[in-house]
Amino acid sequence: MPDNHLYYGDNLDVLRRYIAAESVDLVYLDPPFNSNATYNVLFAEHSGEKAASQIKAFGDTWSWDEEAARTYFETIQAGGEVANALKAFFTLLGESNMMAYLAMMAPRLVELRRVLKPTGSIYLHCDPTASHYLKLLMDAVFGPRFFRNEVIWKRTSSHGNVSVAYGDVTDSILFYTRADQPTWNQLYVPYSEKHVTTKFTGVDPDGRHFTTTDMRNPGYRPNLIYEYKGYKPHPNGWVCTKEKMEEYDRQGLLYFPKSPDGRIRFKRYLDESKGQRLQNLWDDIPPINARAAERLGYPTQKPEALLERIITASSNEGDVVLDPFCGCGTAIAVAQRLKRRWVGIDITHLAVNLMKHRLQSAFGESVKAEYDVIGEPTDVEGARQLAKDDPYQFQWWALGLVGARPVEQKKGADKGIDGRIYFHEGTPTDLKQVILSVKAGANLHRSMVHELRGVVEREGAQIGVLITMEPPTKPMREEAASAGFYQSPWGTHARLQLFTVAALLDGMRIDAPPMGQAGQTFKKAPKASADGHAQMALDADPE
Repeated sequence: MPDNHLYYGDNLDVLRRYIAAESVDLVYLDPPFNSNATYNVLFAEHSGEKAASQIKAFGDTWSWDEEAARTYFETIQAGGEVANALKAFFTLLGESNMMAYLAMMAPRLVELRRVLKPTGSIYLHCDPTASHYLKLLMDAVFGPRFFRNEVIWKRTSSHGNVSVAYGDVTDSILFYTRADQPTWNQLYVPYSEKHVTTKFTGVDPDGRHFTTTDMRNPGYRPNLIYEYKGYKPHPNGWVCTKEKMEEYDRQGLLYFPKSPDGRIRFKRYLDESKGQRLQNLWDDIPPINARAAERLGYPTQKPEALLERIITASSNEGDVVLDPFCGCGTAIAVAQRLKRRWVGIDITHLAVNLMKHRLQSAFGESVKAEYDVIGEPTDVEGARQLAKDDPYQFQWWALGLVGARPVEQKKGADKGIDGRIYFHEGTPTDLKQVILSVKAGANLHRSMVHELRGVVEREGAQIGVLITMEPPTKPMREEAASAGFYQSPWGTHARLQLFTVAALLDGMRIDAPPMGQAGQTFKKAPKASADGHAQMALDADPE
């Protein structure tokens, strides 16, 4: 079995069914909360019926409904500090969207604590809308003593807020550990130019810049009180023995003041410094701009440098990294590059397909053997069940079979287009496209092909593809055949093509210019470097 696992499904169910206790070294999660959210969220249906399957992406939001209320009361019945926290939140917030969010997050955080090893850490990424509530909830789950930091990440340089408010430019990342002795690799960042010019003012005859630090012992140590070369000790004594002082002197690491009343100081050379210890204000990692090579076009995508910092600090090679809200998979892509094992979970096939494509783009075809996908249909019956349970998820899954990206629009606004594949002929600007339509139902008729033909003509597309759960009828095949052919430099291709899910599962593919000529269906992730592209030093602090 592969070391890495990608799950499609509700992360609470996946955690409870598949993830063993104390099996994960590091958890990173970025659970969405925003009243204007445009990314996948859980349980958006107000009725509460079939909540786990009726998931929508790109448009829904958390809200207080039957499922949120049920989860709240189940958590309350379990008792303990988490129940106390939720009851206090309910007194304050009532049946609000924020209360629904906290009620849904509570059991998930309990499960995440369960799966963490005693040496494990968890980083919860959130914006100021919910960070203060989440910190209290994390205190209830993990215990206040295991709160380590609130990291502030400056995610943008400016933001157009309402007039009576300061610009909102930061996110919070809440860092907790499972126990007292977590995995920890101290990271450093380069000194600022101002720090170098103001602090490293000493210059040796060989031109090496240095700064000096006090050699005073922090506590009174009578055995370390001695004179050295006529210089008196600090009242508490030196920081080292006389033998160590002599060794430092031989190495040229002591700075002797001109005044005999001064104190000896220790030299620290700029060219030997690892930099400044990483602090909890991270303003050196920019967001992903519109032209960034790693930008995949997925809402809320975080830069790889941010995840690289977290994963490097709180895990080692071979450790297991878990992201229960995967989205486009930045955490798992970085974990793969840094030679960690990983577990990713997402509740939309759109995200799962994007993650698979991202891994293949970054690490090559061979990466497929290094992970498995759990929860996706693998046969016709599984696909038929998905089509019955949730036509939207079936649509996204079916499009993923041919590498197409769904059209990110709400129901009724797709204009007959469920997905697109772009390719080019000649120059990169000479874009062509394949238009795709997916039908989950059993009631198929000729008009579906006729409508697709009209969409292809309207959009100026080169090829139209209809994917169906059930076999197309003879009139549908006749309508497709009457549309003629598209001629490309690679040959002649039917302008309208019909595929069943069974045929795609058996390996059939769209007859189109080779995929090597494809433009950006899913934008390709940058190739991973062989050395893992580690950014930070990992040595222990010398002090």
